[in-house]
Amino acid sequence: MKKILGLMFFVLAFLAGCKTSDTLEEGKPRILITTDGEVDDMNGFLRFLLYSNEFDIQGLVYSSSQWHYAGDGEGTLFTSGMPNTASRYGERTELRWTGTEWMQDFIDLYAEVYDNLLLHDESYPSPDYLKSLIRVGNIEFEGEMEKVTEGSELIKEILLDDKPGPVYVQAWGGTNTLARALKSIEEKYKGTAHWQDIHTKVSDKAVVYIILDQDVTFKEYILPNWPGIKTIYNRSQPAGFAYSWREIAPEQFHQYMDGNWFRENIKYNRGPLMARYFTYDDGQRVEGDYDVDYHDFNLAPNYVERGHIRYDLISEWDTPAWLNVLDFRVGLRHVDNPGYGGLGGRFVQSQKNPGVWADIWEDVSTVTDYNSFTDEWNSSYPQMRWIPMLQNDFAARAEWCVKDYENANHPPIVKLNHPNELNAGIGDVVKLSGTATDPDGDLLNYLWWQYVEPGTYENKVAIENPKTKEASFVVPSDAASGDTFHIILEVTDSGKNPLTRFQRVVVTVV
Repeated sequence: MKKILGLMFFVLAFLAGCKTSDTLEEGKPRILITTDGEVDDMNGFLRFLLYSNEFDIQGLVYSSSQWHYAGDGEGTLFTSGMPNTASRYGERTELRWTGTEWMQDFIDLYAEVYDNLLLHDESYPSPDYLKSLIRVGNIEFEGEMEKVTEGSELIKEILLDDKPGPVYVQAWGGTNTLARALKSIEEKYKGTAHWQDIHTKVSDKAVVYIILDQDVTFKEYILPNWPGIKTIYNRSQPAGFAYSWREIAPEQFHQYMDGNWFRENIKYNRGPLMARYFTYDDGQRVEGDYDVDYHDFNLAPNYVERGHIRYDLISEWDTPAWLNVLDFRVGLRHVDNPGYGGLGGRFVQSQKNPGVWADIWEDVSTVTDYNSFTDEWNSSYPQMRWIPMLQNDFAARAEWCVKDYENANHPPIVKLNHPNELNAGIGDVVKLSGTATDPDGDLLNYLWWQYVEPGTYENKVAIENPKTKEASFVVPSDAASGDTFHIILEVTDSGKNPLTRFQRVVVTVV
């Protein structure tokens, strides 16, 4: 039965418009990655390759940051403009540079499992296509944006093309290569009759996701000169999924991040791509990064003292940047409104700089979600709350590298039976209805729950029959006109690594 359902799924996918691996499927979000090549970038990239079928990938660009730069090869000394890095490393000719080959090397490993991934989705991009997207950007020094590079030119061309829809530019390191691209556009068009139209076009098109300020180019060049570019500025929310996760993440989530989980679900019997994923004490050194010792507990016993065990998660600090764009497949609807909260975190729009959505900003107080495990409001929890779902999804996709369709798990498809925006008066009964199908024929578990923090009504409502397809709640008497309730339909299958998808209903009091 599962084989028949799998075949039906592929037929339906084909009829819906699945294309060959080198013809990008219409409707997928355009995404462009810049990376400084730290271990967390590498882990995030390895995971990203398993999700490369979900995006219209436009570019893979090496860039620099305050933590990683290549130097100019002429012995020029450089001191970071970031106080923490300056005091830690001082004056240097280069800093922890991991080279401009590691993405190619990982794609070679992807090539070894590519045919098997196609069994699960024939729109996975070919290894040759992915390699064709790689460019070297501004890598010589932190924040260097004076030189025109292949990477900056690629970004410029993409921002100026006539293809519809936003381009999601990912700053896993510094923003300097993006800044150089924007500066090149400015130099070409400013002062011409086309400048205002070009400026508006680029400002409307680019959506930038920054993980920390890893150089000064965003605040010193991009924001003053391109204030209309929508920018998500994430300073603290990835921390529970990064180096300090054992101290920050709820203990209940450790089972999805510790060495036992990675040994069972990722590192072994999942093919050569996943075997390359970096974990604590696994013997894999990051070439060029002399300042890391995660690979050997004998070199760094402090990791054991902090509670780490072999194969523990090191970090995926930058992964929330592309998880934020994955929303269109997951159903949380946060990709267009970062205030909704989702896989990439939850953010508040700056009034001083309306193009900026941030978790911490000049006029944005630290964004927090309530962590029910610790009974505390926590600045990492808006992203951390999705860890069980994310890790189960990762584990299922890792199996796609080695298993056929019949013997692997695939996510349910969840739909609402009514619009995702509803209006209701005080005292009204809001009826909620959804349905789901599963390509593997798995049993499905339904759960309706209120995501309180994105709504303007600050208290919880009582949801009747929350574990069924049909649920309801009464708009409370203390609600005010204009108040909003965010209700999530969460559907999870019964597979080995249970997979979850969502739909969000926003109810507004009228």
